[in-house]
Amino acid sequence: MTISTLNSYTSYTSTVSTTSTNDERTSIDSDEFLLLMVDQLQNQDPTNPTDTSEYISQMVDYASFETQAEISDQLSEITDTLSSFMSSQGLGYLGQTIEAIGNTTSLQDGEAAWSYNLDSDADSVTVTILDEDGNTVYSASGETEAGSHSFTWDGVTSSGEQLEDGGQYTIQVEAVDADGNDVSGYTTVIAEVSAVDSSGDEAVLGIGDASVLLENVLAVRATQ
Repeated sequence: MTISTLNSYTSYTSTVSTTSTNDERTSIDSDEFLLLMVDQLQNQDPTNPTDTSEYISQMVDYASFETQAEISDQLSEITDTLSSFMSSQGLGYLGQTIEAIGNTTSLQDGEAAWSYNLDSDADSVTVTILDEDGNTVYSASGETEAGSHSFTWDGVTSSGEQLEDGGQYTIQVEAVDADGNDVSGYTTVIAEVSAVDSSGDEAVLGIGDASVLLENVLAVRATQ
């Protein structure tokens, strides 16, 4: 069986559970502040009343604090909105190394990286790299244990030729068990995002000369 996951047609959906908590209240609003000020006036010492200048200063300080708090809240809302927009359009992925469901990537800095996941142990695994025309440029044995395995190709063909950066290269994984039965699984591509196209119905991330759907991204990897 050939594990071959097309970049453009297969989507992957993950479910993330979230919990919400209620933050304890640590501030007062305008009405409550005015009530406190009135109480202060009503309960002040008649023989030592609050100084008018001090009272006005308290009012000015509060007005300044409330304005700053409102501006801070507005900036926070704007930041959240921009962050949500960039995430939904894929702009936040520019320059980031991602892992996404797919099988086609591009040579970047003399390297093309994938991973493949086996649902169960295999007796033999053959990894084949194809060029844009479907020609085999490299072939090797792969790891056979169930689970995820990384596979990095340096762009050197089986005949020893060093290929230049660019182009599209597709990985195929053929895995069979001891009885000759196919072992199922899927592949992912690992590459740096160089472009974002959100002009269509679905945002597309460019990874060199290849591309993946935004919804197929599984993870963002730390830059080495």
